[in-house]
Amino acid sequence: GPRVRFGPSPTGFLHLGGLRTALYNYIFAKKHQGTFILRVEDTDQNRVVPGAAEGIEDMLDWAGIPPDESPGRGGPAGPYVQSQRLELYGRAGAALLASGAAYRCFCSPQRLQLLRRDALRSQQTPRYDNRCRHLTPSEVAQKLSQGLDCVIRFRLEKGVQPFQDLVYGWNKHEVAEVEGDPVILKGDGFPTYHLANVVDDHYMGITHVLRGTEWLASTSKHLLLYKAFGWEPPQFGHLPLLLNKDGGKLSKRQGDIFLERFARDGFLPEALLDIVTNCGSGFTEKQMGRTLEELISQFEVGRITTHSALLDLEALPEFNRIHLTRHIENQGLRQKLIRELQRLVELVYGDQQVDPDVLEKEYVERVLLLRKGHISLLKNLVSSDYSYLWVRPSVSRQQLQTISAEVDEIGKLVLGLLTRQAAALTVEELNKDLRSLQKQTRETKYSSMMQLLRLVLSGRQHGPSVAEMMVTLGAEEVCGRIRRALSS
Repeated sequence: GPRVRFGPSPTGFLHLGGLRTALYNYIFAKKHQGTFILRVEDTDQNRVVPGAAEGIEDMLDWAGIPPDESPGRGGPAGPYVQSQRLELYGRAGAALLASGAAYRCFCSPQRLQLLRRDALRSQQTPRYDNRCRHLTPSEVAQKLSQGLDCVIRFRLEKGVQPFQDLVYGWNKHEVAEVEGDPVILKGDGFPTYHLANVVDDHYMGITHVLRGTEWLASTSKHLLLYKAFGWEPPQFGHLPLLLNKDGGKLSKRQGDIFLERFARDGFLPEALLDIVTNCGSGFTEKQMGRTLEELISQFEVGRITTHSALLDLEALPEFNRIHLTRHIENQGLRQKLIRELQRLVELVYGDQQVDPDVLEKEYVERVLLLRKGHISLLKNLVSSDYSYLWVRPSVSRQQLQTISAEVDEIGKLVLGLLTRQAAALTVEELNKDLRSLQKQTRETKYSSMMQLLRLVLSGRQHGPSVAEMMVTLGAEEVCGRIRRALSS
């Protein structure tokens, strides 16, 4: 099967753009019984953030798209961290020097800085002028004997071959005409992106490179490197940009596209996978609520279009509502939600002496089943609107009398109804029963009676229907709340 890789730099948290690239690679691998590899590209050591690489792997696990081979899991083509593969890049650089495909460059940083400044002054794109390309072997030997610093540059040749991109079709970029010869090995023995990428993809047996479209223009350069090594290149497929719905770049500054934030806010990973593929392309259907299994079965690389993917994060709660509903309906997944909701209740209401009964599994499960489809995040259930589920409201008889003078009569009618009800309560039955009870009052309108009962049960003016509140709380608790209000 194919071998694909996701190669993040460990410079910070995994964000939605990275998640999407990883996800497409994962789906492609699973669709074709292949292998998904995580490779940490840390050759720019100044920017490495301690712990970031582990964080990225943790978030892939959280998202449900774990790598088959990675720094954490190991595998046959390791090490999976570029800074641990320096010997490999050194050997590759030496091979290119020996064949004449690369050369040593002794230009000082000052000289390169001057070239850059001159180019910018005359409104041209800065590029290296390939000066050291023309040094003779004896000039090189002399400079080395003087102990001069050097880097290794790759000789760009004119006349690149077109290649067929899986998304963008036939493509080529005449790199030699627009760029100077690129550095492939720095003085400290660290490779640049271009060399490390090609060497690793070759030795890790990567068959397909699915990466962001920002690398499309570099691919011709990478193919020249493959040719210089005499290696068979992988197939390339470039993924269109992921943008805000107004077409701007996703902002990492506010930190609002990092996976950690979504995990902390209680979004389900499935909702994130669903929304980042929904705004892109590559799938037979676009409906919300697709599971990872469905994404894998619907995926075809040929369906990816070159249009930018516009991400509308305002739609995320709606995606989450659909996935949360599916989790609540699934008995196995529901158990996890029950435990999570119990934890949230203790976190939010723990200091208000929560009655241990409200943490009972059956009660929490009933709350979930009755509110499914109404909530977009599990934590909505511990918001103040739902405090009546976890903490008994304190409502005085005086408050109730402002709504209706027949407080006692209504209370007795409802208590009578609930003590007669032998069978389990259902919302439909209760609605009917409450309608007929209202007819037994002298002057209270149905809406006032509901307002009164809602206040007794929840201490609030609005929320779910009174019948639903009663079913959730259960007959015994409802009777207790009515009796307490009447005697206060």
